[in-house]
Amino acid sequence: MGADRRTDILRAAARVIARRGVRGLRVSEVAAEAGISTALVYYHFKDRAGILHRTLEFISDRAERYTGGHPGQGSREDNPRQALERSLLLEFQDRPEVRENSTAWGELQATAVFDPELREALAGARLIWLRRLTDALGRIHPASPASARTLGAERLTATLEGLSTRWLSGLLRLEHARELMREAIAVEVAQLERRTAVAL
Repeated sequence: MGADRRTDILRAAARVIARRGVRGLRVSEVAAEAGISTALVYYHFKDRAGILHRTLEFISDRAERYTGGHPGQGSREDNPRQALERSLLLEFQDRPEVRENSTAWGELQATAVFDPELREALAGARLIWLRRLTDALGRIHPASPASARTLGAERLTATLEGLSTRWLSGLLRLEHARELMREAIAVEVAQLERRTAVAL
């Protein structure tokens, strides 16, 4: 029951952050959103900072679930390129959970500009994501230089976050955001092909 209650609180915190931003996060509002008392929120999480850090982990874990796990590890029918594309395109789903997750992630990133402690936690979550994308690019071109794969992963995450923000803001249609993401993946894969040819 305790784990379920913590999950309810984190889900509520993600909704509040997506709706009102990190600066608008009040423990009392999280409690109201979760349908519990403020004291119970503090029982499960020591303070507001604890809620923020655990919500960041919750958002990262939830994204991993709805994108199908690690990028580049799709079904047995997928080749590594298809698996990477499938994983990244699942970040563009017109579902409340995905919209909420992406919006909350953007809010956390914006707040990290002014909050060094949050910046450190966000950097850790980002590093995990970068490693997974680097590994996925390595499965596509195993002979490519590691540095090229890391740079490709950096560019893909930056592209995904930028396109996601524009889509969520209504500046890009969903299908157009997906099309641009596919093109970005094609560019990175072609770049790795060139780098692999030079390395050989």
